[in-house]
Amino acid sequence: MKVLILGGNGMLGPWVVKSLEGRHELRITDINDLETPHEYVKLDVSSLDGVVDAAEGMDAIINLSVLRPHRQIAFDVNTRGNYNMAIAARTHGIRRLINTGPHYQLAGPNYEEFNFDLNPDMPPQPGTRLYAHTKALGQEILRIFSETDDIYVQTLLFYNFYDAETLSAPNGGPRLGTDLTPFSVAWTDAGEAIRAALEIELANLPSRCETYNVFTDLPHGKFSNLKARRQLNWQPRHFLEGVWTRPLSPGK
Repeated sequence: MKVLILGGNGMLGPWVVKSLEGRHELRITDINDLETPHEYVKLDVSSLDGVVDAAEGMDAIINLSVLRPHRQIAFDVNTRGNYNMAIAARTHGIRRLINTGPHYQLAGPNYEEFNFDLNPDMPPQPGTRLYAHTKALGQEILRIFSETDDIYVQTLLFYNFYDAETLSAPNGGPRLGTDLTPFSVAWTDAGEAIRAALEIELANLPSRCETYNVFTDLPHGKFSNLKARRQLNWQPRHFLEGVWTRPLSPGK
């Protein structure tokens, strides 16, 4: 399969590339320069013409691009970027789009602070935070395109990533013996989840717009990853117990 990856040089991009290379033909884009053995196009995802041109000849598009703090650029990347991806799919007859984002573009404060067993088919309540709101708008755009065009959209929701060997998180070193943030997942498991979404037969999807929670199994049961397990045949291989399991004190 010929796959266009938007934002392929971000935090998650290298892990997705590692999971897909050798199985698919990759065209990687990013706003920054990148040395890669795969075809590379320097691209700002907010450029409609750029995304449409980059998508020519592709069978699928994976959007990993993200911008958090700046209001205008966050809208251009998180919201307009998905619109541009959908227009590119319509232009070139691409049927498979994979979107990614934070869990709170679906489960904002109203859900996260008061509920348990949260699943990806709940009515979205992203709240008003810039990052969540702009990503939620982008997801809604893709949902509408899936209803008007012959396009299948799969959105995978993440939050925090850990290195399975060092148990370190992107924002710092090892955090042993601390509570593991909900929606945490090993980088490798995250990449494999996107590969599972890419490789599932479209006819096996219940609808043209599906959303999945992607995280490791955690004991509190606050969020559910059951849908990703059942539909994508994906399951986490790393449970990150070393982060959330506190060692006993000496003599106990």
